[in-house]
Amino acid sequence: MRDEIHGLVGDIGGTNARLALLDEDGRLRDPRNLRCADYRSLADLVGDYLKAVAGRRCPPRAALAVAGPVIGGETAFTNLDWTVSEIELLGAFPFEAVNLINDFAAQAMAAPVLEADDLRHVGPEVHGDAAAPVAVLGPGTGFGVAGLVRSDLVELPLATEGAHSAFAPCDEVEVEIWRRLKAKYGRVSKERILSGAGLYDLYLALADIEGAAASLPDQEAVTAAAASGEGLAVATVDRFCEILGSVAGDLALVLGARGGVFIGGGIAPKLIDSLVSGGFRRRFEEKGRLTDYVRAIPTAVILHPYAALLGAARELKRQEGLRL
Repeated sequence: MRDEIHGLVGDIGGTNARLALLDEDGRLRDPRNLRCADYRSLADLVGDYLKAVAGRRCPPRAALAVAGPVIGGETAFTNLDWTVSEIELLGAFPFEAVNLINDFAAQAMAAPVLEADDLRHVGPEVHGDAAAPVAVLGPGTGFGVAGLVRSDLVELPLATEGAHSAFAPCDEVEVEIWRRLKAKYGRVSKERILSGAGLYDLYLALADIEGAAASLPDQEAVTAAAASGEGLAVATVDRFCEILGSVAGDLALVLGARGGVFIGGGIAPKLIDSLVSGGFRRRFEEKGRLTDYVRAIPTAVILHPYAALLGAARELKRQEGLRL
C-alpha cells in the first residue's frame, strides 16, 4: 500500500457499502461499491475491500459512516442484520483508531464543502448564513436526519433519530394515508413514508383512497411508471416530494438550519425533476408565522456519489485534532 495513504473511510448503508482510501491531502482513492447482503459482517466486507485494493495491509485509521445510531462506539443497523463496534473492528484489523459515525451526520459534515456541481438547488438560490447550522435529511433504504452545528471555532455533527419521529399529516388526503398506515403498523413514523418501502406503501394507500387498482409490484416500478406519466404513480411521487418538503421545513425550524437544508439518500437524485418542479419547496415554506424565516433558507439535493465518504474523512481529521 502506498505510504501516503492516511486512512480508510466508509459509508455503510442498509443495502450498499461505499469504501475508499484517504490520502494525506484528503483525496479519496480507490472508491468501491459493495453489496452488504454479500457479506456476513462489516469486518468481512472491510477485509475483502482491503484485500482488493491494499493487499490486506491496513491504513492507520478508519472512519466509517453507518446507517444507525452510534452509542458508545457501537451500532445495530436499523435496516440490516449487523451489529458493529469500534472495539470489534480494532480486534479484527491493526488500526490505530476507528471511529463510527452516523451516516447522515457524515453527510452533514460534507455539506459545507460540496462544490456547486455536487448540488442541485430546489427552489430559489438564496444564500444561507455561513455561520448557522445546516441540516441533512434523505430517503433511501430508510430515512436519515442529521445536523451540523457551526461556529468560528468548530463544526460539530449532530446525529439524530428524527426519522422515527411521528408523521404529521398536512391535509385530508394525508390524514387518510395516516389512517391506513396506522392500521398496518400501529405508530406511523416519518420513515414509514419517506423511504423506499414507504414510497410503495404510499402508492398502495393512495390507490385505496382513490379506489384504483394497485398493479405495480414495488417502489422501483412506481418510480419508473411515474417517469412515463402513469397517473397514480405520478400522484404518489408528487405526494412523496410534498411530504418530504414539509418534513424538511420542520427540520429547518427544529435545528435553526439557516445555513441550508440538504437532501441526501439514494432516492432524491432519482426524483430530482419532481422535487424541482413539484410541491417540495412550497411545502417547505408553508410554516405559518415562520414562513419568512424558512423562505431565506436554501434547499438542495446532494448529487455527489461519495458525500458521506467526504464527511467521514472530515470527521477522521476532526477526531485526530481532538486527540492531539
